[in-house]
Amino acid sequence: MIDGYEGMRGVRIAGHRAYFLRGVGVLLNQALINYGLSFLRRQSYIPIQPPYFMRKDTMSKTAQLEQFDEELYKVQGEANVGDLYLIATSEQPISALHQGEWLQPNELPKKYAGISTCFRKEAGAHGKDTWGIFRVHQFEKVEQFVVCEPDQSWQMLDEMVTTSEEFIQSLELPYRIVTIVSGALNNAAAKKYDIEAWFPTLRLYRELVSCSNCTDYQSRGMETRFGTKKSTDTTKRYVHMLNGTLCATERTLCCILENYQTDTGVRVPKVLQPYMDGVDFIPFVRDKPKHEAGTTIGSKK
Repeated sequence: MIDGYEGMRGVRIAGHRAYFLRGVGVLLNQALINYGLSFLRRQSYIPIQPPYFMRKDTMSKTAQLEQFDEELYKVQGEANVGDLYLIATSEQPISALHQGEWLQPNELPKKYAGISTCFRKEAGAHGKDTWGIFRVHQFEKVEQFVVCEPDQSWQMLDEMVTTSEEFIQSLELPYRIVTIVSGALNNAAAKKYDIEAWFPTLRLYRELVSCSNCTDYQSRGMETRFGTKKSTDTTKRYVHMLNGTLCATERTLCCILENYQTDTGVRVPKVLQPYMDGVDFIPFVRDKPKHEAGTTIGSKK
């Protein structure tokens, strides 16, 4: 293992699926965040860091009903605010950014690069990936979020998938693109693509990226419309909203550490080296303990 992860101590302090990153683990995670933001800025995305919790009435307009039971953490708010929910992705608060607004066509598309810590109960993942940082309750993610006119949204979805694909390519990770069948889509997404990367120790492709066109599902709940207001209008024209992972950093970190291993340590991908304070190689410091089963951060093959 590399000297960048504390699993047992994290569990002792915060419970199941908790962890510390330290040393080179922190450097790698921050390198992915900073590189991801730079990557999206070059694509004309505006960096945005949202609130980490939302009011229940607002969350209910963007999250699925089952998410409240299986995914979202509820926290007690002040008496005049009521219950609050920790965000599972920056998509949720960004989708509410223009709530109740009427956007003009010359303002669109709006392209946001969301960066946030994300919180998920993972209630439906009992027994899956119980060790390591592939599936955890708290993680960082750089997210693409686009607000556009309806006739732009399918082109924007293709562009977002291409952007995520080029990001994975720049990290030189083996991958494939999967179209999600309609029966596996949630109520919000009209179409969804996943990008899965190769994990050698498992001999499996595993999801790193999801890109979805939610069309007007979220904008109807948020009452986010576009066009010039006319007294003769008989129908409401809603913007379309799309979201796509650029980098869920802990998962991507797992994939990098598996694909960049040597006999003595892990090479740092070239595109991350400028963000690593001069570190280009991370030596192994110990073997993975026998009781630590499953994918870990930097376990030897």
